[in-house]
Amino acid sequence: MTTTITTSNTTPETATAKTLADRVRPTVLALFRAVVSFLFLCHGLMGFGLFGGIDNAGGAVPFGQWPGYWASLIEVVGAIFVFAGFFTRISATVLSGVMAYAYFTVHAPEGLLPLHNMGEPAALYAWVFLAIAVVGPGAASLDGLRKK
Repeated sequence: MTTTITTSNTTPETATAKTLADRVRPTVLALFRAVVSFLFLCHGLMGFGLFGGIDNAGGAVPFGQWPGYWASLIEVVGAIFVFAGFFTRISATVLSGVMAYAYFTVHAPEGLLPLHNMGEPAALYAWVFLAIAVVGPGAASLDGLRKK
């Protein structure tokens, strides 16, 4: 629930700008959710050998191998759920955890900073999906239809 506070110093232009921001916020969140989840879907599909495969070497994670195969499967399913806005908060929380796990088990042992250990995408996705889990799906989501 958003409350707009108007003071004597507020001009009509400022009040209009706040109203415009409130009106476009759900659409911007939905677009952000769609773009991030599409990019993450591509990331997950790399584990199955698509889009250059693992490390762009063309290979796929062997079927059932822990944790790579299962991480790729969770990434693909989770990205589809977030894209559709279906159980968005739960899916985004799971994806945030998957990427935090990937950062700390794969990247962090290689060096202290994400710039040095090639962990920037994992760290960014972990925080982006955490943000989506907190703010919600925005407009045009199946969660919105479910609630009606």
